[in-house]
Amino acid sequence: MKKIERGQQFLRQHLNLFQCPVCHEAYHAVIENSLSCPNGHQLDLSKKGTLYFLQRQVQSEYDEAMLANRRRILQAGLFDGFLDVVREKLPKAGVGLDVGCGEGTPLHKLEADLKTAIGFDISKAGVNLATQQDTAAFFCVADLAHLPFNAATFDVILNIFSPSNYREFARIMRPDAQVIKVIPNTDYLSELRQALFAGDRRAVYSNEKVLAHFKESYRQVTAQRVRYQFTIPPENFADLVLMTPLHWQATPEQLQQLLAQPFPQITVDVTVLIGAQSVLD
Repeated sequence: MKKIERGQQFLRQHLNLFQCPVCHEAYHAVIENSLSCPNGHQLDLSKKGTLYFLQRQVQSEYDEAMLANRRRILQAGLFDGFLDVVREKLPKAGVGLDVGCGEGTPLHKLEADLKTAIGFDISKAGVNLATQQDTAAFFCVADLAHLPFNAATFDVILNIFSPSNYREFARIMRPDAQVIKVIPNTDYLSELRQALFAGDRRAVYSNEKVLAHFKESYRQVTAQRVRYQFTIPPENFADLVLMTPLHWQATPEQLQQLLAQPFPQITVDVTVLIGAQSVLD
């Protein structure tokens, strides 16, 4: 089955999830390879079986090369330690949305534990990469500020190292749904930070503001710290360096020196947050 055919099949089965980005009415029909709303607005599937919900072109800083670096290091297992914790917390047979899915590897590793999986990102390059995997998940390009989903449709929202919009989350979550957010802690990729910015304020990261905002947004919050050492495959060291915005702040000389002197392990230090009962309910 071609990707566009798989996309069409998914939309026919899950039409109730999506709403028109123009008039915000629920889509009511799939006509060939297009979604149609009651006001006659249509949205076409791409050849890759994805939907593009943005009303204007957006240039993401995360280009295809950087996302390809990220894909290779994530497929090598960089995030597996905390994704195992996330997997344990997923509602069984739930409908899940991955917010800021990037190139799709985390959702691909978790989708077997969900009944239905959707990922979206503002980066078209990321979504295109996500469709290259052997996946049953559906991917689309969308804006966090205006989610193209109907109210009360998701059992879980995954928010892994990506921005949040808790008002929109509250709108699309079912009454008993939860948000699973993963945020980096002070020691996250600390070896990389020190190698690039030793003695500089950029060598230290704080998640205090992000954590405080999450706790202010939900009446029930649990937190679990996950910390481990990941052994970096030598062939993936450059992928590790180039997958994060950290390398944007480094000089070419700093990057060249770092790539010439790879280190064997990197610290993954994150907090897995679970929020339920939005204060906006």
